Amino acid sequence: MTQYRNLGRTGVKVSPLCLGTMMFGARGNPDHEDSVRIIHRALDAGINFVDTADVYSAGESETIVGKALAGGRRDGVVLATKFHGALGDGPNERGNSRRWIVREVENSLRRLGTDWIDLYQVHRPEPDTDFDETLGALTDLVRQGKIRYIGTSTFEASAIVEGQWTAERRGRERVVAEQPPYSLLARGVEREVLPVAGRYGLGVLVWSPLAGGWLSGRYRKGAEQPVSSRSARQTERFDIASPENAAKLDAAEALAQLAEEAGLTLVQLALAFVLEHPAVTSAIIGPRTFEQLESQLGADAIRLDQDVLDRIDKIVPPGTNLSARDGGYTPPSLTDPALRRRVRA
Repeated sequence: MTQYRNLGRTGVKVSPLCLGTMMFGARGNPDHEDSVRIIHRALDAGINFVDTADVYSAGESETIVGKALAGGRRDGVVLATKFHGALGDGPNERGNSRRWIVREVENSLRRLGTDWIDLYQVHRPEPDTDFDETLGALTDLVRQGKIRYIGTSTFEASAIVEGQWTAERRGRERVVAEQPPYSLLARGVEREVLPVAGRYGLGVLVWSPLAGGWLSGRYRKGAEQPVSSRSARQTERFDIASPENAAKLDAAEALAQLAEEAGLTLVQLALAFVLEHPAVTSAIIGPRTFEQLESQLGADAIRLDQDVLDRIDKIVPPGTNLSARDGGYTPPSLTDPALRRRVRA
């Protein structure tokens, strides 16, 4: 039986496994009927938390979720989606501005076939947009009843704190949840993000707990490198010749052996690990097929022994990202040379 958890301090109860829908649509599984059946199987298994985004297959994922929740399923689901990414060629068809938010929320509501969104999340930070602008627009949507709660995704600890202070000082609705990347191979959020989220009572739903497929059990030393739609799109992230990826392969091999000794699959170990952190509410699973979903169901019932957790820490030290690319976001202060070099007269 699913043991539901509090989403931060909201009082909303959500399942420890959250169904992510990034792989439904042209980006992964283009068969709408099959995708709907996968969603229904997850709901029947006790998952009541579904996460999507407007940019997943350019809105197609939201449309599929809407089909799956039609016919009386909507009320039993805590539905989360996100905005920020580009959905057109125009300079204002993206971002965190009021102009885009009030337009895009209507598009998401239409695609999802619902009157309200439970958790509306800022998909990525946008430093050149005042966060009070973003929170002001989202606060209005809460008061209009179009969204229930506000969340963020892949925000640094300082930005999370800024959001809490902005809400308090400006009288805005506060952010109640953060969605960071977290896995056995990407533990960087353990340094500041997860402690800060815990300090402010935020719910935390972690994305990529299988490290983009590295912890699916398919990446083993000596085996042929698997090919997937994701590895085809993100070749640098999966190139075994890269020193960072070679380190990930070594770690994945050691973790797979540890899982076998513990009587678990690597998938189960990976999901159980992130759910052991006291700040984590839910782990987002993103299956493309029934087989992938079934391999992940039930992982929330597994508790890892302290000995297993200690051995994990020796393989990948706490607070460590084996690859910088797995952090999910690099601030402009690092990517834009003009922000870290004085202008010469």
